[in-house]
Amino acid sequence: MLHGFERKDVDQDQALAARAAVEDFHAEYCAVLDSGDIEGWPEFFTDDCLYRVTEYENAALGLPVGLVYAEGKDMLRDRAVAIARTQMFAPRRVLHFVSNVRILDVGDEEIVAQSNYMLLQTLVEGATTLHQAGRLYVRFARNGNTLLLRERQAVYDTAIIANNLVYPV
Repeated sequence: MLHGFERKDVDQDQALAARAAVEDFHAEYCAVLDSGDIEGWPEFFTDDCLYRVTEYENAALGLPVGLVYAEGKDMLRDRAVAIARTQMFAPRRVLHFVSNVRILDVGDEEIVAQSNYMLLQTLVEGATTLHQAGRLYVRFARNGNTLLLRERQAVYDTAIIANNLVYPV
């Protein structure tokens, strides 16, 4: 469990509504990435967001070292443009799966959630492989029925991953 992502007492009706909203959000987020619309990816985030992909042991020890680290939507846009326009890696298809959404806290302006994730990739001339799996720790900024990512931390389970992690989680 990451610091700041502890479960609080949440009203069950609020939790159910929040879970449905978070699951809908993840479905759209994954659909955009899986369709290859990398440049649309940053639009799921607030301007002052934090996005990090970190190995489990570093996260458990509270170490800020991450495989991927971006502060702010502008850094995400730079990453998205680099991925979309400088294809220096083998063409591939990706599939994102997010499951087991747990609502940790619900407020008027924020939802805090934890989920499991898997990222599969299929190289054009290869088999489908599990590229990464782990947990997502997410803070959503809430504006009515609209959710945006204020913080998204993907904590992957294995210390050894492919050195070609390119696509967002």
